[in-house]
Formats: sequence, structure tokens, C-alpha cells
Amino acid sequence: MTLTERINNDIKEAMKARDQQKLAALRDIKSKLLLEATKGGGDGSVDEEVGLKILNKLYKQRVETAELYITQERPDLAEEETTQADVIKAYLPEALSEAEIQTIVKDILKETGASSMADMGKVMGLASQKMAGRADGKLISQFVRQALA
Repeated sequence: MTLTERINNDIKEAMKARDQQKLAALRDIKSKLLLEATKGGGDGSVDEEVGLKILNKLYKQRVETAELYITQERPDLAEEETTQADVIKAYLPEALSEAEIQTIVKDILKETGASSMADMGKVMGLASQKMAGRADGKLISQFVRQALA
């Protein structure tokens, strides 16, 4: 079952259960997937990798917005954003631990022979491909910088 099919089925279930928060998050995901599927003469479908990027972006947006609401002392709005972030997170693959990220970065460094900050772009490109959707780019960058410093 594709990501789009899963989202459509879960929208139906959320409608039956009258779960408005989940429904709002799922509809947002569906709208972003539809926009991606119809842009630039696409074939009307979204592959899994692009879908994961969209989900990651939506998840990060929800978490950042929730943090902003917390700092502005608006727990009601923060709770709504957190709930929607949890719904989105259910569709993301299991995140890598920091130890796993470090191991993958070390393997990439050995594989490419990178030894200085001049190789940062090459290492980041490979690391981003290998850990797409499972690790935050900022965290990957942090570990790459530490390893190359």
C-alpha cells in the first residue's frame, strides 16, 4: 500500500471516528502530496522518497510551531500542534539514534576517504541519501563537522 493510499484510508477512519485533530493533520498531508503529484507535469503520483521528505517537513513545522506557542504561553495551541505532529510522525520511519548516525558517518568517511572540511559537501550528499527521512540534516551535519575537524 502506497503512502497516498494509507493516508486516504486513514482519513476515512478518522472521519468515522470523528477525530478532528487527526483528520486535520491527514488532510494537510494529503493536500501536500496532491500538490507534489500535480506539479510540473508529473504523472499524478508521488514516490515514497518524496513523500517522506514532505512528511518530514510537515513534522518539523508542527514541532517548531508547538515550541513557539509554548514560549508564547499558549498551551492550547501548542497541544493542537503537538497532536498533529504525533499523527504525522506515525507515518515516518523509525528515526536513527545518534550512535547509529555517527556509525554511518564514519563508514561514509572511510568509503570516500574524506579527511578535511573541503570534503564536507561530498560526505553530506552521501549521508543525506543514506539517512533520508530517518535523521535530521542538522544533526548529520554536526557529526560530519566533528569527524572532519
